[in-house]
Amino acid sequence: MVNERKDYISIVILFVVNLINNVDRYTIAGVLPDVQSYYNINDSMGGMIQTVFLISFMIGSPICGYLGDRFNRKYVMLVGIVIWLICVCASTFIPRNLFPLFLFFRSLVGIGEASYVNICPTMISDMFTSDKRTRVYMLFYLAVPVGSGLGYIISSNVSSLTGSWQWGVRVTGIGGIVALLALLFMVHEPERGAAEKLEGKDTTVRPSTSYWKDLKVLLKCPTYVVTTLAYTALIFVSGTLTWWMPTIIEYSAAWTRGYKSIKELPLSFKNETGLIFGLLTTACGIIGTLLGNLLAQCFLYGWLGAWSKTKRAHLVAAGCGALISTPCLVVVFVFGHSSELLTWIMVGVSITGLCFNWSLNVEVFNQIVAPERRSTAFSYVTLISHLCGDASGPYIIGAISDAIKSNHLDSPEWDYKSLAYASMLAPVMMGISTVLYFVAAIIFKRDARRLVREMTRNESDDQEKSYTNGIWADDCLTHSSKF
Repeated sequence: MVNERKDYISIVILFVVNLINNVDRYTIAGVLPDVQSYYNINDSMGGMIQTVFLISFMIGSPICGYLGDRFNRKYVMLVGIVIWLICVCASTFIPRNLFPLFLFFRSLVGIGEASYVNICPTMISDMFTSDKRTRVYMLFYLAVPVGSGLGYIISSNVSSLTGSWQWGVRVTGIGGIVALLALLFMVHEPERGAAEKLEGKDTTVRPSTSYWKDLKVLLKCPTYVVTTLAYTALIFVSGTLTWWMPTIIEYSAAWTRGYKSIKELPLSFKNETGLIFGLLTTACGIIGTLLGNLLAQCFLYGWLGAWSKTKRAHLVAAGCGALISTPCLVVVFVFGHSSELLTWIMVGVSITGLCFNWSLNVEVFNQIVAPERRSTAFSYVTLISHLCGDASGPYIIGAISDAIKSNHLDSPEWDYKSLAYASMLAPVMMGISTVLYFVAAIIFKRDARRLVREMTRNESDDQEKSYTNGIWADDCLTHSSKF
């Protein structure tokens, strides 16, 4: 009972830290036009702010994954959060003629976040058994849409109240200090593989193997590879949508209302845009996370009928979410300028579908990756998804936009059209994500059973060899009807 209470206290604090991290990640996006004006930078450099942050996030992820599998995970997170707090505050004091220095500090913020994002899911997997874990992950990952939405709301409104975009970014530092103290004194380090032992499984959590062996094992797991690629395509869309959408809406309003420049838009409209987008991101993110989890449970337990029951549930639900978002994104970028209401509705539905996967991916990885290499597994999911996803996405969209805009007169019309045309890459990536999630669902059971065999004691080499050679055929014959 005492340990259970400690686990729930820990998850509340970890949720708060995750919330603050996601608030900070999107405070810049909430005041991006002001930042661009302050440093006199174009769309490419506006996207580069997010790119440099995610580059350090990616570089730090494998390092933190390695440390998380071998050392006290709580202490690794504490060091990272201290780095994060210092760099967030320092970045807001950089003068307008030193934009490269601003980029430098914003990049280092990613190191702090890497320590948390890659390690925390493994701690949760050791605190809660599988019957509770999916629900706990669902609650934990609600911090992503809620934090993202609050980031827009807080930064845009604090910026308006103070007349300074810097205060819109600094505000997260105060909450970060409180969260750091709570993490230090109230979160405990669980035993690795503790949840599996509580479930009564006859399992052995072995000492960590070499780093290269961990990578080889992960690369030989098809479900891990394909799910990572599906998630990467989805993160590309999520990153570009959250970074550029408020700016696209402001450009559209300036064009359709006859202004000569986005700077002529009333301050009240900019505040309203940030508020609506923030609330929409929060509300639809919560709804999407809940619906994704509910749909996964429906498939997992056959609540839709005996035909629907399948252990592939989490991947099928994630694929359904991606499928919902794809056509909505097309409508946003093709017809959004004709109606602000249509834009907001389609953006809301897109965000809902995008957020199906937040807690589902992690549970999939828990079912196919052994406890002693989970931090490493999560770190490479983070590295690859951000490298090819939201690290490159905002910059790529910005660069395409600048290339389109260079052939036309500078006007709100082409400010909007160039970004909208460039953003058509997003629904293409969303369609790719949909296909990959369903492919991963098809091959999932094979890798899940392999993990069970790997962790079970007293299993002979002959059994393992027989399993390895025959499981794919057996899985197809026995379970294909349940997909």
